[in-house]
Amino acid sequence: MKAISFIYSTLEDLIALFYPNTCIICRENLLKKEECTCTLCLYKIPKTDCFKHKDNLVSKLFWGRVHLENAVALYVFHKEGSVQKLIHELKYEGGKRTGVFLGKQLGYALKENGSFSDVDYIIPIPLHPKKEKLRGYNQSKYIAKGVREVLEIKINTRSLIRTENTDSQTRKKRFSRWENMMNSFALKRANELKNTHILLIDDVVTTGATLEACAQKLLEIEGIKVSIATIAVA
Repeated sequence: MKAISFIYSTLEDLIALFYPNTCIICRENLLKKEECTCTLCLYKIPKTDCFKHKDNLVSKLFWGRVHLENAVALYVFHKEGSVQKLIHELKYEGGKRTGVFLGKQLGYALKENGSFSDVDYIIPIPLHPKKEKLRGYNQSKYIAKGVREVLEIKINTRSLIRTENTDSQTRKKRFSRWENMMNSFALKRANELKNTHILLIDDVVTTGATLEACAQKLLEIEGIKVSIATIAVA
């Protein structure tokens, strides 16, 4: 066994020599136990205070719009900042590994908070099948996988589906985003979610239009409770 471990370790060292694993943020080489970001960059990422206060900047986005049990984001998104580099890697560079890594960071925060201990299912925000096929994956699913690793909660990807292949939200104003999302989602096998607590997962919350539309659709189910958790808030 020791000989096999030595061989694997040597192979890893050789691979790292020719194909170094670098930090997404600072581009320095990572140490063996580091994943996606170096320890220093991970420590310096600006965090929100969402896990300290229930009436936080994310939950306030949804006041008067949709009833939520909890709403949190882990990091603060700044243009050209470290979080933007992570999200860009996640969404546009085939960053499945980055999604799981960020999901685990979110999962640790959710677990420490304790307000999410009664969640029954994690539901990642669905992409339209055409968009998911074009991108090759749904980044929110990989974030959800990371959260699942920490919280050990089942992921449900069949009950909430996207029916409209809406335009990009990036350059839209708040009302336009909300209008763009209306009637974009539908339910399947809704009975499976009766009297459960759902945790909706997404990468970044800006105006909250997409998350609001998903939550409103889920709240049509009898006895359901909905919470929201994202990697970042813009």
